[in-house]
Amino acid sequence: MQVSEDKNQAEADFRYTLTRVRENGESIALLGGEEEERGGIDRNFTSVLRQWARLAGQHMRTTLVSQGSSLVAPVVPLLLCAPKFLDGSMSLGQVMQAASAFTIVQSAFGWLVDNYPRLADWNACARRIASLMMSLDGLERAELGDGLGRIKRGETSNDAMLELHDLSVTLDDGTAVVGETEVVIEPGERLLVAGESGTGKSTLVRAIAGLWPWGGGSVNFHPDRRLFMLPQRPYVPSGSLRRAVAYPGAEDDWSIEQIGEALHKVGLDHLKEKIAEEGPWDQTLSGGEKQRLAFARLLLHNPDIVVLDEATSALDEKSQDKMMQMITDELPKATIVSVAHRVELEAFHSRKIVLERHKGGAKLVSDIDLIPRKGRRKLLGRFLRQRKKV
Repeated sequence: MQVSEDKNQAEADFRYTLTRVRENGESIALLGGEEEERGGIDRNFTSVLRQWARLAGQHMRTTLVSQGSSLVAPVVPLLLCAPKFLDGSMSLGQVMQAASAFTIVQSAFGWLVDNYPRLADWNACARRIASLMMSLDGLERAELGDGLGRIKRGETSNDAMLELHDLSVTLDDGTAVVGETEVVIEPGERLLVAGESGTGKSTLVRAIAGLWPWGGGSVNFHPDRRLFMLPQRPYVPSGSLRRAVAYPGAEDDWSIEQIGEALHKVGLDHLKEKIAEEGPWDQTLSGGEKQRLAFARLLLHNPDIVVLDEATSALDEKSQDKMMQMITDELPKATIVSVAHRVELEAFHSRKIVLERHKGGAKLVSDIDLIPRKGRRKLLGRFLRQRKKV
């Protein structure tokens, strides 16, 4: 039975390896890692062959026992009853009855051997499912356990769009990631969250989105306000380009003209003629095109609160400026929370908070009011006019 489980595991690993290579084929080719990947695939395939050979050997042994006993079974009772038949103590009918009874008992005992392969497969599948159920139960216990705190979610008591009240984020084992954070974000405010890599910025975003339950404090939203997330690697579903742009909404929620206008605003005019086409868009579009497509979704859904998690990391500085300016023009009332490293993004935000790594988790070390880009232009113009007068 362990052999069947090992065979299933080896096949699953081999399928995963092939899928991973197919999805990352371009990166592998650019790095010249074909030989290394081929070596990994060959090792996995060799493991599959080895497990199949073990399983075939086991089936061969059980088949020899089963078929061999079925060939010998009719002869054995006749040989055992022959002496009594020859000395006249058993009649021919009694001998046939004994032979028939022996065959029936042998068949009953042989049922286990005949059905051993099926029982082994069933046991292997049952053990894999049991392992999955145990993992799910462990996750549920971790979510409901009393030893770890939980982040509460509620509604703001004033006009604030988003409040992080005494928010702390921890791992599922209690390790602190982000310490107590106190932030109030007003309607229309554009907040930039900065900090070194590993300070827990993305984990903080997951906590805001409700994907990370472990921690303390609360995340409060303004009632009846919609939240929209733009991750660093946008998800592109299979199907038509129209569905990919409308996701997570239905593709029929917007007309082709509306979707085409959204693509035009984000600089994807070359895709307007392919809106109805179906294809592997996740593999076709580049990283920058995927992030532009995510901004097109943002325009269609027109949310109240937008959280950008490194949403422009694949764009050059000029394209990034166009995307951020487009959001400013098209969604002037939206509240934006951005997580990014680029200093250039400060021009599109009115406020900046900085997370810094500490022993007990990242701490909010500064809360800075920024001058939006329009304000900077006004100050620059005023400075130039004063310089001319002098």
